[in-house]
Amino acid sequence: MRRDPLPLSTPLVAIVGRPNVGKSTLFNRLCGGHDAIVEDQPGVTRDRRYGASDFDGVDFRVVDTGGLDYQAASASTLARDVLRQAMRAVEEAAVILFVVDGRDGLMPQDREVAERLRKIGKPVLYVANKIDGPRQEPAAAELYELGIDPVFAISAAHGRGMADLLDAVVAAVRGEAPDAGDAEAEEGQNDGTPDSDDKEEKDDTGPRVIRIALVGRPNAGKSSLINRLVGEERMIVDSVPGTTRDPVDTLIEHRGQQYLLIDTAGIRRRAKVHEPMEKIAVAMAEKAVNRADVAILVIDAAEGIGEQDARIAGLVQESGRALIIAFNKRDLIDADVERKLREDKERQLQFVPWALLTTCSAQTGRGVAKLLEDAQRCYASYNRRVSTGELNRFFDGIVERHPPPLFHGHPIRLYYITQAQVRPPSFMISVNYPQGMHFSYERYLQNQIRETFAFVGTPIRIMAREHKKRIGPKRRPET
Repeated sequence: MRRDPLPLSTPLVAIVGRPNVGKSTLFNRLCGGHDAIVEDQPGVTRDRRYGASDFDGVDFRVVDTGGLDYQAASASTLARDVLRQAMRAVEEAAVILFVVDGRDGLMPQDREVAERLRKIGKPVLYVANKIDGPRQEPAAAELYELGIDPVFAISAAHGRGMADLLDAVVAAVRGEAPDAGDAEAEEGQNDGTPDSDDKEEKDDTGPRVIRIALVGRPNAGKSSLINRLVGEERMIVDSVPGTTRDPVDTLIEHRGQQYLLIDTAGIRRRAKVHEPMEKIAVAMAEKAVNRADVAILVIDAAEGIGEQDARIAGLVQESGRALIIAFNKRDLIDADVERKLREDKERQLQFVPWALLTTCSAQTGRGVAKLLEDAQRCYASYNRRVSTGELNRFFDGIVERHPPPLFHGHPIRLYYITQAQVRPPSFMISVNYPQGMHFSYERYLQNQIRETFAFVGTPIRIMAREHKKRIGPKRRPET
């Protein structure tokens, strides 16, 4: 089960610190999952990544950030972008968790970050991470040199000390003074991890957040589209492929409907993926499709459709998600190129003829807002349920006009049809020879259902089930 994100008005807790101190591990611990990539090397996290958490009945949002490295930012454009993203998270936050590596002690970069955070005037909780046991605790004491109290000695990887930290986070969210408590007393007891059961959706009724995963090859413009939809530089955009690594969730609202935009790493052919971290990023991008309602396959219009685009479209089809094919960078092509793109789509992506096709430009903004409207149309079809009565009135007509072919010389009888489920719409047909239902006839039924009931941008599944004859009660012999 999935849980919709918390409202934007919910207090935000920002996790900051220099690179490789365990911020993403702490993010995963607070949000009760493994959504952020964790790797033992600096610079893995770049964009702001948001999640939801709760403790002691208090909901709060959490944002993971890239490493605050002012020295690197003076020499690298990408490092400057990462730093700018982290500082925006600090500006948005109600509470800040300043994390250091407790085993390394205070580093010069830590002192610089702490000094800058003091000037912001927001509640800051000082966290010494990677304190796996009492023997490491003396190293955490170095933080007191900063003139702060308390210091929270934790192990985000193992959950040690998390209950005390969460108590302090909740107190800070409520505007109360933090209290370190007794970390040793918590060891081996409740690790303070938010209950994963509370993270699940309790009810599928009522308004839902539409989850949209933007997928595609590297440099297709996925992050630029997110920034245009959000109206600010939420995602780092760089000409170097692989800038985006974590799937990054961004909640927005458009015309009263909320959308969760999931930016993903560019998916390259596995043969071209060499770095372990990139392999993880690609795998997480593929998993992001499975938690989306609608996938937008972003294709660079100037480059055209590639073999990998077809593979990604197949991935979406197999996952059973609604699909929009978006040709981005339309400002770089003319009408003749656009016409050829549409022809290529019919040939190279013929296995997803139902996908909704659109063009847009993240650079100029043309057609970008329409993406959300198209996603809403696809989502409505993805969730549409047709009554059994409507289906069988339609069914009688098409079977009469176009009956199924014979199976080993025997006629195939289709008795009735019913919709088994939504997301995606799936239909069960009662038939005397299920094995005789040829895929071409199933495709014919899918097309007829799509046309008759106006399904847009969603796959439709047909399942054949053997018809069981009813056996009535035996008649008593007459006497």
